[in-house]
Amino acid sequence: MCGFSACILLPEASINDHNSCTECTKTAGNKEIERGLEANGGVAKGLAADLEASLHLITHRGPDDTGIWISANEQVGLAHCRLSINDLSPAGRQPLHSSDNLIHAVVNGEIYDYDRLRHQCETLQNYPFQSDSDSELVLALYNIYGAPEFLTHLRGEFAFVLYDARQGAQRVIAARDRYGIKPLVYTRLGSKLLLASEAKAFLPLGWKPRWDVRAIADAGWMFDNRTLFRGVQKLLPGHYLDITEQGGVRQVKYWDAEYEDKVSKPETRTIDEMVSGVRERLVESVRLRLRADVPVGIYLSGGIDSSAIAGIVTELARKEKVKIGNEEATRVTCFSVAFPQTSGFDESSIAERTAAWLGVKTIKKTITEETLAQDFADAVFSSEHHHFDLNFVAKFALSTLPREHGVKVVLTGEGADEHFAGYPYFPAEFLREADQALPDSVLSQNNDLRSEMFKAVEREMKAIWRRGGATAYEDKPTFPSIAGVGATAMSDNLLAWHPAATLFAPWLQTRQGDYDCRKTVLGSHASDVQAKMRSRWHPLHTAMYMWNKNSLANVLLSCLGDCTEMAHGIEARTPFLDHHLTEYVNRLPPSVKLRYSAKSENGELGPTWTESSMALQSLDEKWILRQAVRPYITDELYKRKKHPFLAPTRWTKDGPLHRMFKALLTPRAVEQLGFVKYATIQEAMDIAWGEKADAKAFRLLVYCGAWGNASYEGIRPAEKADEEGNAAKVESTDDHTIESERDDREERLRRGPGKIV
Repeated sequence: MCGFSACILLPEASINDHNSCTECTKTAGNKEIERGLEANGGVAKGLAADLEASLHLITHRGPDDTGIWISANEQVGLAHCRLSINDLSPAGRQPLHSSDNLIHAVVNGEIYDYDRLRHQCETLQNYPFQSDSDSELVLALYNIYGAPEFLTHLRGEFAFVLYDARQGAQRVIAARDRYGIKPLVYTRLGSKLLLASEAKAFLPLGWKPRWDVRAIADAGWMFDNRTLFRGVQKLLPGHYLDITEQGGVRQVKYWDAEYEDKVSKPETRTIDEMVSGVRERLVESVRLRLRADVPVGIYLSGGIDSSAIAGIVTELARKEKVKIGNEEATRVTCFSVAFPQTSGFDESSIAERTAAWLGVKTIKKTITEETLAQDFADAVFSSEHHHFDLNFVAKFALSTLPREHGVKVVLTGEGADEHFAGYPYFPAEFLREADQALPDSVLSQNNDLRSEMFKAVEREMKAIWRRGGATAYEDKPTFPSIAGVGATAMSDNLLAWHPAATLFAPWLQTRQGDYDCRKTVLGSHASDVQAKMRSRWHPLHTAMYMWNKNSLANVLLSCLGDCTEMAHGIEARTPFLDHHLTEYVNRLPPSVKLRYSAKSENGELGPTWTESSMALQSLDEKWILRQAVRPYITDELYKRKKHPFLAPTRWTKDGPLHRMFKALLTPRAVEQLGFVKYATIQEAMDIAWGEKADAKAFRLLVYCGAWGNASYEGIRPAEKADEEGNAAKVESTDDHTIESERDDREERLRRGPGKIV
């Protein structure tokens, strides 16, 4: 686990003769003498200084060690700051180098199933490992299998940059894990390609940040590879950049989610077989993620997902004597968030009852209004994007706890709702069509019931959106799309938290015109995927695919995941996103993920549900997961309805948050952004507080406040020229093109796939 920064001189300048290198390494409290930089000239020494400054801006990601490597001809520079998790010795230091000193890499993340993979590399291929670090598997597997095959052997969360200097095989590969758990952003400056874990690392390397106002206004930052900053792109999950002298810079897909054909033969497995299949794979995933040379804890909420993980860990430790990290203990340490009890958003009492039932230790972080106001700026700076809710600030605050108690690694429940249909916007798509895989299920047999429930669920979901301050789209015109009506409808759900056009400056509203942001959502998917959405996949699976590619990767795993966790040097591991588990779950019938039950036992309703949400409450979300983890959870959790992790939106006038936003969103500060209409902020500030607070107005303040705190020194106010797209473009081997700025997406969607050169 770490942060990294890399500088690559692009192919037009040639990438030959890299067989020798210069290297400088700095360890905590012991700066070594830089080796070879004087002899290599001032350029290398200057680049080393820039890379060291780059690491300094992300040292929170890896406070234990730093290292810098520069090729002899100064065309490749790799820098790494280390959070020591596996192999705490100097042998685990990065950048990593192969035994022949021809392959080099910086790796962020964890590669699981280490013992089996290492044994395979050593016994079958005689690969000479130089450390006990799981990161070295990237070098070993690449050396043995080459690209892209080596990526299929990697199991876990990762982002890395690898440079192969072998004669005739020179290339740079930058890759990201299947779900985007670990970040990787890049930008082009002249003939240089810069890559890093966070965009702020580009600043010492010459990057001059500018707003990508089009990506902000059309929601592209959340749905494709753009970010809030012009020319800075995210490497898409399940993709890698292949950089060669002959081929330039190409983005290549190496993995994608797949689902059963909705008109295939009926499911032949029994329910018990499917439940066992989920349980076995989940337990294995948890077991693999307990391997560490440091203590491991758990983020425990009041939900079924993290509680199931805590239950599995407890059983593995007590019955099978599996070590919890480096500790031979039977009690795992859990960390929980507590909101004010009167807010209706507090789940800490449920987490405490779960911990008592399991007999584990729980440590609670109480999140007050003062906490949210105090940590808002730092949480935004770490996330590098806005968000609609203050839950990410709570996650930032929670992540201080493990460090305070000597824990570097935590297991979390992210990914369960995404793969077991836990969110309330999935039921409508589940009900849109019958599940032909289970033709004997109630809703497959009774089309009238399913149709009536579909209409009721759509009404109930829109009511939930309005109550929470989101946008509930009504009667929007349809447009031609090969993805089908279900994908278009799901786009509305995905856009529910996108700020209304009235928030933007008049000039930007004029430029956007009547642009339909649903086209941004659908345009983020390749045409072959859209074809599957229309004709092959059940609408529920289409909806889940869209969520996982957009909101999961760009929001939940970012400001509610890596960014706010690594801000405190905490490595979070996500057992529910193990691809061995998810590939199995994806192939299960829709009707075992959501199951109709006329008399559901849902427990207390919480802030999301109401007594009038009858159709939604008659569907048991994550049904097969509930059966699979039944031995590890309480009756209370087994029966409890899904409650999203959200922060309260009603706060007192003249309280800490009100004062913070008033100080932050002054006329001058908003004017400095350049793309926000101050009158809208002024109106929102008047109605966002007190007992009758307008939740939608409050969220507008959260958006704009985040943009103000995401600004870097020297970023100029956005203007019309910033809405024009002229950033560097990268060729993609997907059947649609990846662009850092939308170059008229309506035209792109109309003309279909094309090639950018």
